[in-house]
Amino acid sequence: MRTVTELLSELNSRDETTQIEAKRGSAVDRSIMETICAFANEPGLNGGHLLLGIERDEHSPFPAYRVTGVDHPDQVQLDISSQCATTFSQALRPRVEVERIGSLVVVHVQVDELPEGQKPVYFKNEALPRGAYRRIGSSDQRCTDDDLGIFFTNSESYDATLVKDSTWEDVDESAVNEYRRLRAMVKEEAEELTYDDRDLLRALNCVRMDNGILRLTVAGLHLFGSKMALRRLAPATRVDYIRVPGNEWVQNPDNRFATIDMRGPMLLVLPRIYSAVVDDLPKGFLLPEGELQAKSIGLPGRVLREALVNALMHRSFRVHQPIQVIRYGNRIEIKNPGYSLKTEDSLGEPGSKQRNPAIAAVFHETNLAETKGSGIRTMRILMERSGMVPPTFESDHGSNEFTSLVLLHHFLSEDDIRWLSHFEEYGLNENEKKALVFLREVGALDNHTYRQISGLDVLRASIDLRRMKSLGLLKSKGKGRATYYIAGEELNTRREQSTPPPNPSTPPLSTATESFLNIDNELIGSGLSDFPHPSAPPLNQSAPPSGTRSAPPSHDELPQDLLTELELLGNKADSGAILDIIVKLCTWRELQTHEIAHLLGRSEKYVLRKFITPLRESGRLAHTIPDMVNHPQQAYKAVR
Repeated sequence: MRTVTELLSELNSRDETTQIEAKRGSAVDRSIMETICAFANEPGLNGGHLLLGIERDEHSPFPAYRVTGVDHPDQVQLDISSQCATTFSQALRPRVEVERIGSLVVVHVQVDELPEGQKPVYFKNEALPRGAYRRIGSSDQRCTDDDLGIFFTNSESYDATLVKDSTWEDVDESAVNEYRRLRAMVKEEAEELTYDDRDLLRALNCVRMDNGILRLTVAGLHLFGSKMALRRLAPATRVDYIRVPGNEWVQNPDNRFATIDMRGPMLLVLPRIYSAVVDDLPKGFLLPEGELQAKSIGLPGRVLREALVNALMHRSFRVHQPIQVIRYGNRIEIKNPGYSLKTEDSLGEPGSKQRNPAIAAVFHETNLAETKGSGIRTMRILMERSGMVPPTFESDHGSNEFTSLVLLHHFLSEDDIRWLSHFEEYGLNENEKKALVFLREVGALDNHTYRQISGLDVLRASIDLRRMKSLGLLKSKGKGRATYYIAGEELNTRREQSTPPPNPSTPPLSTATESFLNIDNELIGSGLSDFPHPSAPPLNQSAPPSGTRSAPPSHDELPQDLLTELELLGNKADSGAILDIIVKLCTWRELQTHEIAHLLGRSEKYVLRKFITPLRESGRLAHTIPDMVNHPQQAYKAVR
């Protein structure tokens, strides 16, 4: 076993990791048992270390752990051993040791990963999948249906299961012809191209006989199913392209946004989505000094293609929810149901984990997707080559959602250079400049996002953020791992010295179709002088001023039925009733944590831990800003 001193040193340099968790440990509660369950289940983790009697300084935005000690270590050891033997579906035998640091005692629990045939272990009083936990990053997350496929490796993938009530008549012949065309472009002599349509789809695991009837699999329905079949058998499986005016989600229902709903077989709908987004981006060109030929500049077409393909290929079909492509004035966000099967820290590294292997095979064979799991890495490289801020990604296991965010912004454009020139005295490095540009566009920044746009590790990123904070360029909000940064006093003061160009008018939506396949070297997007840019508001427009928050709604604003339910709750209301009323409140209006707590007459921390987090994990509530969980204006909405 590693010593507590070694683990404590790692905590203070890297914060809690996938394999190390620190808790106060005054009592062996549910949280401790969830961590043990997650360590035992997580594939490839080789277990983990749980330290009891060590606390994080929540007032520090950087890793700062101190030893507080456990008062009754013998009792804690006994409780852990007995609960591990009786609480779960099978007995766990972690190694529990006591180590003294100075005059204080720390309990060190080392949990081994279970063999494949014994996973997942779960709480006996809860059914699978929710009774089991996985270790996702530095948190313990309830398992979903998708997780069970990871544990039961011999089970059939979900996209290979048959779709009840489907028949061969549900196949769209034009989608089959499109596959043949794309496959022939990659390998003209491919053997499968000699098959008839039925044998071809059998070879692709898209149809299978069921009691004498040829039925589509989930992969077959979404790759080759007709629009009518998709509407009948998978009504929520579509792509919504949403054009939002400005740079923030429209809160006012009277301020409507433009939207296009697209439904159809993937091979046909993919170029339609691509064309809709491309046609909605203003084109720009740059003529370098001394050159005769202009270069098109902006978002590389391959980056957009990779992001769209990733959303279609890796989405979860167990979740009845459309993919959303949201076009803001300064960025594109693509949200697809289904968390990433790869950890956030390993995104961009070689190797692919496929949620839908049959669909992935078709995308790979037609050269629409990377074959080695290198799509995200390719996106980052192309964005940097184009002088743009690298894309960021957010995988939310609790909400079972993955978000890609691409800024339509040329890093170090003429305006950026002019603006950043006011900070030359601070000696900012390239990554710190990227952070300030990102902050100007989005309004807030956290450690995880900074690591993605800079490529730094946790320690180096923390050092940069600490330096910018000490210079007054950044201001930290929140505590502990929930820390995020908004513009500091120096950044806001000096912003007045540089006025960015005004926002251009929003271009109308277009559904024209253009060539989709041959775009590897194509550059599309906004020009140096054309890209949308926030103008009037201060840098921290997305966050309330220091020390203030938006005023919570008064009871007089509530509809009469909600007001009556709140009045009937009382101080000793049933938890189920409180959960239901919170969902109704968030259906009425998107609300922040402090607003919900105010309406319920309870403390903010209690409401978040006891009600909001379980509702979000169960899929009844969702973040309004999922691409940055710690955003200063984060709120919750009911999932319809």
